[in-house]
Amino acid sequence: RGYSPFAVYALLEHGGDYAAAASALRAEGYGDDPRERVDLSGLLGGEVEDGDEADGETTATDPGPIPDDLLDVPGFIRQVTDYTLAISPYPQPVLAFAGALTLQAFLAGRKIRDEADTRTNLYVLALANSGAGKDSPRKVNLRICYEVGLHDCLGDAFASGEGIEDRLFLTPSVLFQTDEIDSMLQSINKARDGRHEAIMATLLKMYTSSNSVYSMRVKAGGRGPAAIVHPSLCILGTAVPKYYYEALSVRMLNNGFFARLIVLEAGKRGRGQTPVPQPIPDSILQTARWWAEFRPGGGNLESCYPAPVFVRATPEAEAVLEEFRTLADDRYSEAEERDDLAGMAVWARAYEKARKLALVYAASENHLQMQIGEPAARWACRFVEHQTRRMIFMASQHVAENEFDARCKRMLEVLTSWQQRNGDTWMPHWELARRLKWSDKDIEEVRNALQNQRRIECELGSTARGGACCHAVSTADAQAVVSGSRSYHIGMR
Repeated sequence: RGYSPFAVYALLEHGGDYAAAASALRAEGYGDDPRERVDLSGLLGGEVEDGDEADGETTATDPGPIPDDLLDVPGFIRQVTDYTLAISPYPQPVLAFAGALTLQAFLAGRKIRDEADTRTNLYVLALANSGAGKDSPRKVNLRICYEVGLHDCLGDAFASGEGIEDRLFLTPSVLFQTDEIDSMLQSINKARDGRHEAIMATLLKMYTSSNSVYSMRVKAGGRGPAAIVHPSLCILGTAVPKYYYEALSVRMLNNGFFARLIVLEAGKRGRGQTPVPQPIPDSILQTARWWAEFRPGGGNLESCYPAPVFVRATPEAEAVLEEFRTLADDRYSEAEERDDLAGMAVWARAYEKARKLALVYAASENHLQMQIGEPAARWACRFVEHQTRRMIFMASQHVAENEFDARCKRMLEVLTSWQQRNGDTWMPHWELARRLKWSDKDIEEVRNALQNQRRIECELGSTARGGACCHAVSTADAQAVVSGSRSYHIGMR
């Protein structure tokens, strides 16, 4: 067995106590004091000093979970949210709100618009773990639509891009409620044919065609392509967070699909309750039935050529929206300077999302006298800003460019989770290895890469009994000790 110079020094001078040997060497001027080198300002929301940021690297900060006050929209959305919570075995406010928001957007589809010709089509994705109650909002929406005669406007899974086109051609306003949407994303990533690619392309085009005309594919038989005027496709997707982020790819971030989504994270499952069957309140059914029967244009061609009602914004609301446009433009410019394609794509859609949500707010608040007021605009801008920052942060933590990048993000995820639970206590190497379940070679490669990127700190040391030492010396000799115990910490120098 061979010994490094440091190991010989520790054995002869300190009886094999590597921590004591490291401290003695540090006192004599060897190595650095790790307490001076660990800086957590770059962790989850800190700022980066000039020169510390690599070119093209996104400095995403975490705004945290969505505030509770952003989950409250007066009127129809609040009523549906409360009803969903009352009948759910496991009430989850985020999931209930996501279902109610999407239902209102669907009911108002092709029937209202604002002065910028914005429509209410939304792609909402609610993330929650298994058993958290993802099914309850879908069931409530289904019951409401069935009661008011709109059950033929509901869809489930996406079979193909052509199927989405044909469905919108027959029913120009559709609400798709899709569970386990991560499976569709995985299929798109791994597909070797064009069928799944066509789904992605169709979803992208449908979103941007809501205020124009969607040209369908050319079919066999020599007939010219048909068209869908003002298609309104709303999506309420649900998925488990882990699988959803694993299914996302860099291309989805950059091509605009991710930017079109409103992603809501439910967090921990709520406390269970015994659900008591309750009829849908008359106020909800009356409002939903009003929307189902509302024909703003009139005439027998209204379903083919709709004439949506203008919902005007107050001067105060327009000022708030313009202020948010400036903010979104500034964020886009910052992402452009970093060559951050994903950040550019998400911030490019932020202003449009704010106008859509303000319009939905107005429809929910008072469907008989719709107007976008200052509260609607402020809520929409706060909501979109928070969700945009949260989406960018979560994507930066999970979406990888290749397999090695995915391993790096996985190690950072484990270390971040440890630090959130244990504070500044360093994570022992044995526990990291147990959680990752990788080979020693893989752990070493990823660890070295993250150290070289100054994204983690790794210290090596040992007590007399072989235990881990959180703040050990990091001299070259100490790092050569194979039998010592490693500990890990996240930080930026």
